Parts: sequence; structure tokens; C-alpha cells
Amino acid sequence: MKRVLMGLVVGLLLSAGAQAAGFEARAATPAPALRATDLKGVPKTLADYRGKVVLLNFWASWCPPCLREMPSLERLRAKMAGRPLEIVALDSAETAEEVNAYLAKMQLGFPILLDPDGSNTKRWKVFALPTTFLLDPEGRVRHVLTGPTEWDEGEALDVIEVMLGEARISTR
Repeated sequence: MKRVLMGLVVGLLLSAGAQAAGFEARAATPAPALRATDLKGVPKTLADYRGKVVLLNFWASWCPPCLREMPSLERLRAKMAGRPLEIVALDSAETAEEVNAYLAKMQLGFPILLDPDGSNTKRWKVFALPTTFLLDPEGRVRHVLTGPTEWDEGEALDVIEVMLGEARISTR
């Protein structure tokens, strides 16, 4: 039922022509807790990524807009190699088997975390997929984007570059 409802929300957004209207800038507020496991069952939290700008993408393998933006996330990862950016994709309310079936078709070089019961999705107040949060190196939410985008170009890349620049300045 949750998948059907979430799919309807995403479908309504897309049919109305709402394609990631832009980033919502936020005052630097501490991010909600993140407790998930990677595909090997290793527990992960945001503390594992502290000191880097984090792009946290909530997605699901049944979500067409999510799947369309995955290649751009992978291109962004390659483009940003060696820079303090961590891309983390949190699969919402699916099993490891469902995620691995998708990953057999799409090789991704960034961490994939699992949220099989949707508890992180609820805690982060994600109401549509994909939803992406950009966190500063201190783990504070700075920008939110609901809907898909091309991460390796345009406004998305500009926002990330600004955050990386700010991170560099704050570490001096």
C-alpha cells in the first residue's frame, strides 16, 4: 500500500510537470538521525561521513524518476573523485534482494544503504521519491530537493560546488 501511495505522489508530480523545481535552501539545522545498513549488513550512521559534504538521496528501485537520475549521480561521483563529497543512496522500504536486482543492471560506485522498514524515510519526513538532502561537513541539512535532477550539471552542480567551497573555507 505504501508503494502504491508513494508511486501516486511521484506520478502526480511528474504528470503536473513538476521536475525538481529547484533546491530549497535551509538554515543549517542538525540532520535527523540516520540508522541504516549497507548491502553487506554493516550498520551506518551520518557520523561515518562527517567532515564531507554529503548528498543523501532517498530512492527506490520501483521509482522511475529515481532510476532516471541514478546515472547522473554516478557521473557526479566520478567527476568529484578526490574531493570531500560523499554520495549516499538510501533505498526506501525495499529488501536487499530487490535492491541487488536493480544493481545487477546498474553499477554504482557510491554507498547504497537500506531502510527496509522505512523508519529513516519517516524520520527525515520524505513524502516523495526521489528526495535528496545536501548536508554540510558538520552534518547539518543545508539544501533539499524533491524530485529528480541531473546531478552532474546545472543548478545541482552549482549548489554542490558552493557547498564544497564553503567547506574548504571553514576547514582553514
